[in-house]
Amino acid sequence: MQNNLVDPPEVLGLRERKKRARREALIDATHRLVGEHGLDAVTVDAICEEAGVSVRTFFNYFETKDDAVLGHTPWPFDSAAGETFAAGGPTGHLLADLQALVSSFLSDPPMGRQRLARALELAAKEPRLLARHLAWMEQHKGQLSALVERRLGDDPPYSSEIVGATLLFLTHATFMRWDAAGGSGGAEEHLTAVVTDLRSILSD
Repeated sequence: MQNNLVDPPEVLGLRERKKRARREALIDATHRLVGEHGLDAVTVDAICEEAGVSVRTFFNYFETKDDAVLGHTPWPFDSAAGETFAAGGPTGHLLADLQALVSSFLSDPPMGRQRLARALELAAKEPRLLARHLAWMEQHKGQLSALVERRLGDDPPYSSEIVGATLLFLTHATFMRWDAAGGSGGAEEHLTAVVTDLRSILSD
């Protein structure tokens, strides 16, 4: 499955293209420095010098250097995939649609697949990055809940908290599985394996 989470460069305005380029430059600089020196030895000042931006600019994009390694950007809940999910699609079956939504988040990430692969490679060497990734996902619970509530409607057949938690679980478990594989393979295959395991547990 392939879903575009960001508009093609030709339809983005100049301001948005510059913002994306600056974010990518910061991620690339962080990856280079952390790859060479290790996470603890790298400072925000060093990242900014490498990327050619001010420290103030760095914090306009990322809360911490860990976020820059992981390439954390706002989740695209208002993407086409998010709207399709909220409207009851793409299949009409909740677990399958949750899988499709997570796939859209991970298969075509805003920072690009190569940067995501590098982030996974670095995260495999720095266990605290996985904890930071989980904490970052927790910060999006409010947006997740709003999206899930739109999907379930006024008389929901399921608890929105459970559905939202399942969405977070699928995302995190897929990221963990992908990380354990050293960033090899695609998001879809790791997500499918996670869903298969979940179905087996629930049917046991």
